Amino acid sequence: MDIFKKVIVGLCLSLCLPFSARAQLVEDFNPQHWSGSLPPALASLADAYQDWNQLGRYHQDNLRLESSPAVEGRVVFLGDSITDGWNLAKYFPGKPYVNRGIGGQITMQMVVRMHPDVIHLHPAAFILLAGTNDIARNRGPETLEMVEDNIRAMCELAESHHIKIILCLLTPVSDYTKSKQTARRPPADIVKLNHWIESYAPDVHAVVADYYTALVDDKGMLRDGYSEDGLHPNARGYELMAPVAEAAIEGALK
Repeated sequence: MDIFKKVIVGLCLSLCLPFSARAQLVEDFNPQHWSGSLPPALASLADAYQDWNQLGRYHQDNLRLESSPAVEGRVVFLGDSITDGWNLAKYFPGKPYVNRGIGGQITMQMVVRMHPDVIHLHPAAFILLAGTNDIARNRGPETLEMVEDNIRAMCELAESHHIKIILCLLTPVSDYTKSKQTARRPPADIVKLNHWIESYAPDVHAVVADYYTALVDDKGMLRDGYSEDGLHPNARGYELMAPVAEAAIEGALK
């Protein structure tokens, strides 16, 4: 039996175990990671099976922050790879900002992460940049309403815990690099979701961080030279985003 069949059989057997044999709560959450012991595609499948929302990514750091004294003015940046790749300490030196971005995630996954990665950290505000991977169908097709509902759910959770909300407009994409991005992320869909975010923000007293205007050119594309792949901002791109984020945070916390 080859390794792929072993993994599939193992997953199937675990699903077929009697409920009482596998319904065991643990004292701490440390899901096993299969990287190194399986081919990359299979390792990703096995990891996703037991931690689809990637709650393990920041679990230990969340415990550290929860056990530390409360920090005034803490802000959690929640998002996907664009947030994940942002060195907050470099662009916001001395600020109590916490990065909770995870590459590839869609809004549905972030909903599940709201309590452990945001609410349990008792921030004054959270800043959400999400939706580009929903448009790209990273986890399958979605309607605009489905994405909207996920953003609503996160905002309602924040509101119920008296956390200020900052909603970011999605960044544009481009076809200026070897990686052509507009096929998976049509600019019209980005604009459509951004329009909804702007219209929804007043309903939850959210401040809008307009990254889109900061990065878009006259063709509706992510400015040439501000990304290496037409999707993720490079250092120049983050330099344009940082003051937008800072102004939005100041507006939310004043």
